[in-house]
Amino acid sequence: MELDFGSVLERWPLFVDGAWLTIRLALVATISGFAIGTLCAVGRRSRHAVLSRLCGGYVELIRNTPLLVQIFLVYFGLSSLGLKLPAFTVAVIALAVNAGAYATEIMRAGFDSVNRSQLEAAECLGLSRLQVYWHVVLFPAMERVYPALTSQFVLLMLASSICSQISVEELTAVANHVQSDTYRPFETFLIIGAGYIVLSLLMRLGFWGLGALLFPRRRRLGTAL
Repeated sequence: MELDFGSVLERWPLFVDGAWLTIRLALVATISGFAIGTLCAVGRRSRHAVLSRLCGGYVELIRNTPLLVQIFLVYFGLSSLGLKLPAFTVAVIALAVNAGAYATEIMRAGFDSVNRSQLEAAECLGLSRLQVYWHVVLFPAMERVYPALTSQFVLLMLASSICSQISVEELTAVANHVQSDTYRPFETFLIIGAGYIVLSLLMRLGFWGLGALLFPRRRRLGTAL
């Protein structure tokens, strides 16, 4: 078998456009999913049984159904209700809801790792409930589970390839168009595979930089060790 990358690589502008859309999709879904996950983690730990069960039900529902099914449900469900949204918007909603369920459990584990004595000490200092959650619960919890969050959101970026099924022109959708034009599927998907590796490394590098900025204490400890 002779490999011919020339006819595939000459369509590099399409790959760049697809990669850029993949980055945008992952970025918006990551931020939205983290916000959903944090709020639902707080809800799961709430003393209100109804709120806790609703958040728990959401997590179980999403984690026990395939992402592709969720995307189709959002895509066709909103259409059946007469709400016509762009495919990109639908993809962001589905990915954010999916990521939020996994982020909920990760953040809940982080919250549970905070010692009760720290909360009591903060209350004795007269901190408000919001200040306690921000300084004593949320930030330390996020620091502890940050590696797990990073891995989850990189997986989210890779899972965004499924959005090609609803005509979102991300990297995998572009690859399908290119291979159908060039009749070079093996070469096309080799290039796409390399592209996803580069995106994953860049995303991890970005998270590392963000972590060093948000958690300088962790960075100093890592240097000391």
